[in-house]
Amino acid sequence: MLLEAKNISKSYTLPGQSPIPVLRGIDLSVRPGEMLTVIGASGSGKTTLLNLLGTLDAPDQGELLFEDAPLFRNGRFVFSRKELARFRNRKIGFVFQFHHLLSDFTALENVALPEFIATGKLPAAKKRAEALLSEFGLQERLDHLPSELSGGEQQRVAIARALMNNPRLILADEPSGNLDSRNSRSLYELMSKLSRDRQTSFVIVTHNEEYAAMADRCLHMEDGLLREC
Repeated sequence: MLLEAKNISKSYTLPGQSPIPVLRGIDLSVRPGEMLTVIGASGSGKTTLLNLLGTLDAPDQGELLFEDAPLFRNGRFVFSRKELARFRNRKIGFVFQFHHLLSDFTALENVALPEFIATGKLPAAKKRAEALLSEFGLQERLDHLPSELSGGEQQRVAIARALMNNPRLILADEPSGNLDSRNSRSLYELMSKLSRDRQTSFVIVTHNEEYAAMADRCLHMEDGLLREC
């Protein structure tokens, strides 16, 4: 198994209030090359789950394993903060609803950045970034700033950036939230193809049941629990 979450719980506490449970003992497994979608109403805990799976936040309890090795156990991460950052850079890609591209960097520079951070070798990073962008039909947009790209183009740049270090897993939070229906379907078809061809696993949070059904497996989150769609 690529990723396993066992009995993951998470609550948040506001000043002067009792803890508010968001996740109530989640069990989840992700196979290599699997495209998995998680649907649910706004505020149901989907993004919280994604942040925990990506080690951006810590659960209150439970276990998190990646390739059978523990990441979180006995109430704490097994790695230091610096080691977790290195793990995320090498093993996990992130795609967000609002792209989070650096506005002063070109498409090529945005995509090259993860490898440059990991290796310090800019020419090699740019060469690989150019190949990825060309694969996604963006060979004419290499030197364009994010503001000069359409929403669909920006999201393809974001996916190319997420793939830059050949991660085993990509976590996507409402990736089509700002796209029209044509670009949204195209985006999900691209992610499905990448999952099959590269054996990269995707966990995608969405509220759109039509696109969720395009995945290998769909889970529904409600009241802090997961069930099959």
